Amino acid sequence: MVKNEMKAGYERYYKKLELDKILLMLSAETTIKDASDLALQIQPSFDIDEVGRRLSETDEAFVLSAKFGAPSFGSVSGIKGSVKRALDGGVLNMSELLDIAQVLTSIRRLREYRDNCAGHESPILDSLFQTLSPNKYFEEKLFFCIKSEDEMNDKASAELDRIRGEIRTKSLNIRDKLDKMIKSSRSSKYLQDAIITQRDGRFVVPVKVEHRSEIPGLIHDTSSSGATLFVEPMVVVEINNRLKVLQSNERDEIERILTNLSAEVAEFAQPLISSYNVLIRLNLVFAKAALAYKLNASVPALNTESRVRLKNARHPLIDRNRVVPVSLKLGFDFDTLIITGPNTGGKTVSLKTVGLLTLMAMCGLMIPCDSGSEISVFKRVLADIGDEQSIEQSLSTFSSHMVNIVSILDRADKNTLVLVDELGAGTDPVEGAALATAVITKLRSKGACVVATTHYSELKSFAIETEGVTNASCEFNVDTLMPTYRLIIGTPGRSNAFEISSKLGLPDEVIDTAKTYIDENDMRFERIVAKLEADAVRAESEREQAALIRAELEKAKQKMVEENRKVEAERDKIIKTARQNAENIIDKVRRESNQLIEELERLKKQNSVDITARLQKARSAVKKSLEIIEDASDPVESFTNKDTQSVGPLAVGDNVVIVDIDKKAVVVEPEDKSGQVLVSAGNFKMRVSKSNLRLDKKQRNTADSGLKGRPTGIAKTSERTAVTEVDLRGLMADEAVLELDKYIDEALLSGINLVWIIHGKGTGALRKTVHTFLKQHKSVKSFRLGVYGEGENGVTIAELK
Repeated sequence: MVKNEMKAGYERYYKKLELDKILLMLSAETTIKDASDLALQIQPSFDIDEVGRRLSETDEAFVLSAKFGAPSFGSVSGIKGSVKRALDGGVLNMSELLDIAQVLTSIRRLREYRDNCAGHESPILDSLFQTLSPNKYFEEKLFFCIKSEDEMNDKASAELDRIRGEIRTKSLNIRDKLDKMIKSSRSSKYLQDAIITQRDGRFVVPVKVEHRSEIPGLIHDTSSSGATLFVEPMVVVEINNRLKVLQSNERDEIERILTNLSAEVAEFAQPLISSYNVLIRLNLVFAKAALAYKLNASVPALNTESRVRLKNARHPLIDRNRVVPVSLKLGFDFDTLIITGPNTGGKTVSLKTVGLLTLMAMCGLMIPCDSGSEISVFKRVLADIGDEQSIEQSLSTFSSHMVNIVSILDRADKNTLVLVDELGAGTDPVEGAALATAVITKLRSKGACVVATTHYSELKSFAIETEGVTNASCEFNVDTLMPTYRLIIGTPGRSNAFEISSKLGLPDEVIDTAKTYIDENDMRFERIVAKLEADAVRAESEREQAALIRAELEKAKQKMVEENRKVEAERDKIIKTARQNAENIIDKVRRESNQLIEELERLKKQNSVDITARLQKARSAVKKSLEIIEDASDPVESFTNKDTQSVGPLAVGDNVVIVDIDKKAVVVEPEDKSGQVLVSAGNFKMRVSKSNLRLDKKQRNTADSGLKGRPTGIAKTSERTAVTEVDLRGLMADEAVLELDKYIDEALLSGINLVWIIHGKGTGALRKTVHTFLKQHKSVKSFRLGVYGEGENGVTIAELK
């Protein structure tokens, strides 16, 4: 029903909104004539599913073009007529066959283009790409057989190659004979010129008319002056006859080849036409994507609830460097928008922008506005814009508008968008305003969404007093006497007639007199409107400033995130390098250790007297190497800082060091259930894992109660030993156990309840011995391996009772 109505005259509404110009722009983006024609025939769809499919199709092409570049469609000409003739048994000429070959090339390249866009899904376009049927064999055969529009390749068939070879031989034979004749002293004197030419496809020589009898042969032509005869000498007549036969055979063979190629076209006709139609459609879809790129367009959300939301919408036919974006909503808090303001202030542009962008979306075109915009798929888009005065039909401007309004009232319903420019204009202002109010009321009663422009103050009042109707104005700068073209929703516009007249030099007394003729209520209304307009401008300015601040904050946030990412990447790189260096050192030490072990075994067998000294030397070397390994394998400065102490229970006010960043801090809140401690570092507060904290002995605020009551001499002896750690690397198992037992005693005497036992990573044998000993020691409450930043599995951390 809607399609029939559309054919019955809806195009005139679309033309008023300039959809035809947009389709011309789209047509210019195509590269195939049939696709260009198809672009001009596009009609808006009124089915939301179809509109959604069209927009998704365009969006997929837009994304593919942005990521991989637009595909090349080559130089393609229409082939449907040629293929149909081939199906009917006709013989195609070489030009037509070359066009088909070019189409096959484009089909193949399109499939290759999609195959090269690996990893990106385009469900709708993929369904089109998959229906393309390349035929590389036939494509190459056509290009091989046909060299140009009027030349067949010699190798197109063996018979054609043989015939042309013989033609060349005969032609050379004839030329040789004629060449001898024109160079002969006996014959050359009878010739007008010493040249060989052709007449009717036969080789001849120019003979002087008075010497006709001297050169026996057949006369084929005479010069315009009559002084020269073009004679085919008898010596070459027979050869020329044979040459003519060969040329006839050549034409027959070419015709046979073309017939066979045309028959192959007929066999491939169905997939060829199907692929050609897809080729046209893809060309149109990628033309839509190219137009979207030029318009800086986006895909709007769709609905069928007559809701329109445009964010910074730009009229696509106005220079993008000059157009002022329009933002508006319709169908949310109100269904009717009354736009007022001075002439040339942008009212009609705003009106057309709403209608045109709606139609563009319904045609599957992305619209020039910011993301987050929303378009309703209306059943009808009706418009009355511009002066349609008709002398032939004896219609005035007002009458022509009324004819359109009557048609709109007949067709409008709840799924209709109505756009009316200067509603009620062209007649008595009082009656015009009354009619405009009544028309809008009628349209609203039918459920239509309405956008109308006007100069009538009565409509401004109507919008203020009527629920669901709101005012909008196009801003005008009185100081510069120029419109800003900005649309302000919620505020009625003013005519600014007095201000403009004053700026243009009209005497003040005239303006004052004019004001006396205006009703006081109207003056009061204008003052209220002026105040509302000023407030709206100020609010809009504040919103813009807030938006700029938000954008700057977001930019700063993104910059910070990027910097953090770079720092993390650099940190990971350093750690990776350090670990690689550690592995290299381990390999080196392993080799050296193996050499030492072999040496010790050799000495042991020899019962060497200095084996003890050598054994001690070997142990020292291994221990030193292991220390190097441990330092290299853990690049982060850890707990071995002599000015820090292991963490036991933390109290508010304790001075600590955050290990991984080497930052001093103060405990603000003790450890929570998740093991996080709130600390203050400078002006910042943060939660840090307790395992990442060490007490700062130099500035500890609370006295170490574990040291109270301890004998002074014993404490000093303990402090001379490593207070929080013992290094067992390089020791044998029994030696390590003795050293560890001694250290635990000293730690208990010093009041230390958390100790670090460095046993190294190595083979794990020493770590196993240490853990076995700790399990059996009555003073050890618990123990665990270190984590990253503590030495990892090269360190065991034990908690003493």
